[in-house]
Amino acid sequence: MPNPAEPNISNWLIQNPQRLNLAKIGLSFFDDGVTEEHLSHKSQYLDLWEGTILSRFRYNKSDVSVQVWCHPDQAVIGIEIKSDLISSGELGVFLDFPYSDTNKFDAPYVGVWNDTSNHEVTIDTAQNTASFKHTIDRNVNRVKTTWNTAGSFSAPLKGSNKFVLRPSGTNTLHFVADFSLTDNTRKTLPKYQTIVAASKKWWADYWISGAFIDLSETQKASARELQRRIILSQYLVAVNEASYHPPQGLVNNGWYGKFHLEMFLWHSLQFARWGHLDLLSRSAPSTYQQFLQSSIDRASAQGYEGARWGKMTDDTGRSAPGEINALLIWQQPHVMHFAEYFYRESPHRKTLEDWDEVITASADFMASYAWWNETTKVYDLGPPMYPVSENTNPNATLNPAFELAYWRFGLEIACKWKERQGLSAPKGWSTVRDNLAPLPIIDGAYAVYEGIPDMWKNGSTTLQDHPAMAGIYGLLPPPSDDALFNLTIMQHTAELIKDKWDLDDSYGWDFSMLAMNSLRLGDVDQAIAYLLDPLFAFDDAGYPEGGSRVPTPYMPNAGGLLLAAAMMAGGWDGDEGPHFPSDWTVKVEGFTPSV
Repeated sequence: MPNPAEPNISNWLIQNPQRLNLAKIGLSFFDDGVTEEHLSHKSQYLDLWEGTILSRFRYNKSDVSVQVWCHPDQAVIGIEIKSDLISSGELGVFLDFPYSDTNKFDAPYVGVWNDTSNHEVTIDTAQNTASFKHTIDRNVNRVKTTWNTAGSFSAPLKGSNKFVLRPSGTNTLHFVADFSLTDNTRKTLPKYQTIVAASKKWWADYWISGAFIDLSETQKASARELQRRIILSQYLVAVNEASYHPPQGLVNNGWYGKFHLEMFLWHSLQFARWGHLDLLSRSAPSTYQQFLQSSIDRASAQGYEGARWGKMTDDTGRSAPGEINALLIWQQPHVMHFAEYFYRESPHRKTLEDWDEVITASADFMASYAWWNETTKVYDLGPPMYPVSENTNPNATLNPAFELAYWRFGLEIACKWKERQGLSAPKGWSTVRDNLAPLPIIDGAYAVYEGIPDMWKNGSTTLQDHPAMAGIYGLLPPPSDDALFNLTIMQHTAELIKDKWDLDDSYGWDFSMLAMNSLRLGDVDQAIAYLLDPLFAFDDAGYPEGGSRVPTPYMPNAGGLLLAAAMMAGGWDGDEGPHFPSDWTVKVEGFTPSV
């Protein structure tokens, strides 16, 4: 928790370590007065099949085209620039190295570009090669570049760390840049044509493999728009979400570059659902394995058993200070959620062994965290805690509906995990699972938490943020014990959410969660309506808009859309689907049922 007596220390720990822009690459017209408004005939084309972006424009009556490729296995990009402005010496390429930016949601570019006193950039040059070393405090990153024609980089422009290459002798420039945290000066960079070939192969393999939904034979505008969102989201999650760490979630500078473990599921679970377990395997279970000891230490310091996973963290597993960061719990069962889909795709002993240690530690904490209420004779969750919505009084938040359902789900999976290995699950797991408090009900509908005042009163601030109750029958399956869940109450809950909830104040993935709830309730049309709701917007390039609460693009929306679409295509245990409007012509392949 932040210490009010030491706000500067808490704030420093929240901000550090922070995201660092390794370099910005752009076009130089050797005239500081040139802006985008001086360009005409502008167009930009994204080739999804080959993974390249082609930009075209006209400047001073000369045509310019810029094509950018990224190597699929190396931190290397290849750029082709075509224009007679190159041979005339009027068009070049710049590299700019910024100082780190501590603005929480800075956009559109990350970094402070006019600060040269707090960091240093050095350059080493050879024929058609330049290597840059960028030093900020003890942090060092390097960029090595090569190009195919005559030309050299200038010294940095006054008052900046901006270096400009002025090529000549050709109308076509091939420029390659390699980004590294280690010394790459002796590294032989791939040729531009090699990068092109590698990109084409990787993206063709990506589209050919995995699952797919084809709505092209349905002429309705709603089907065409859903198809557009699905296709572009598949591209964008591969680009932005398939790292070796959980995604940060924002293309721009958000939360200082840290990732949030409760959002890991919304970013990345869709890879398992769309047949791309290889991409999800980059970050899971390795992230949990990497964070295991720090999470065990966190739980132990708080008096619990097992491992308590943090919320806002960096790649060391250390939590950033914050009241919500310290008291949020719904990231805990994500471990079991991920593991179950891994097992469905690969039901082998190795899968069981890969996940067993982190599942065991997770379940140990969950059983330890729940406390026995001598008065009600049930295990309670909280207080103090924050539920999914993060907008309640933590000292009053007791037995939130989603967290109770997720706790049961997680402990159920943990018990199954031991059984699959021929082992006995710890007695405490099933004891807590079977004796958790019942889901809270107010006015005949599931509530955010037990006893919350004014739950369904019009205008109540309770009806804001995440309507997490929808997740107990949608994102999650119903409990195996029918007595713990009432379908009529769930239907009434969904109706109240539709009629009363302030979705203007929600985060975008709420619409995917609501769509999955509608699907399980048998209302396919409402599921489509949620996925195409004007508040759940995707721009012309497919980037999900953040809405009123977070900056654009907000990538969990793309992951959530694909998660809901996978449920439409593959159904769920006991009702395999597909589930689309009856007047749509739909082809699906490669999907397995949801849990």
